[in-house]
Amino acid sequence: MTTDNGSAQKPFTITRTFDAPRDLVWKAHTDCEHLKHWWGPKGFTMSSCKVDLRPGGTFLYGLESPDGLVMWGKFVYREIVEPEKLVFVVSFSDENAGITRHPASPTWPLEMLSTSTFTEQDGGTAVTVSWYPINASEEEIRTFDEGREGMKQGFAGTFDQLEDYLSQLKAR
Repeated sequence: MTTDNGSAQKPFTITRTFDAPRDLVWKAHTDCEHLKHWWGPKGFTMSSCKVDLRPGGTFLYGLESPDGLVMWGKFVYREIVEPEKLVFVVSFSDENAGITRHPASPTWPLEMLSTSTFTEQDGGTAVTVSWYPINASEEEIRTFDEGREGMKQGFAGTFDQLEDYLSQLKAR
């Protein structure tokens, strides 16, 4: 795979299968009423959520850590194929959707291209997330590559929260 700045890049990819119908898993990824229950690292709560689900639209969110730190992020949607695929650019941001640096890693890439696919599988839904830096310096790409284990742990925790949330919905 080649990034937007022309350098070769191996994407970070993770897949999890959820025991829930694809339409519900899609809505959980695209609707604030669902996202506020599971999106983000374990222990964080969503303090703000705005979704404009269209190419060029954004998902702008604020997450509050257990110690009160508020962190902002945004997606800018490039492609939406409901309920199969979302392609978007991910970045940290401020509350006005301006791109900012990672609050704990000044050499983290400013932008990442992310693709999430939703595939029906044995009555459940496999979600595959793949992302890689775009418009990144060599140092940012190195930081991304060095952060793969942390990304794996972070997504595992976020997916655990999604799995718990979907289980709660099924129990209703």
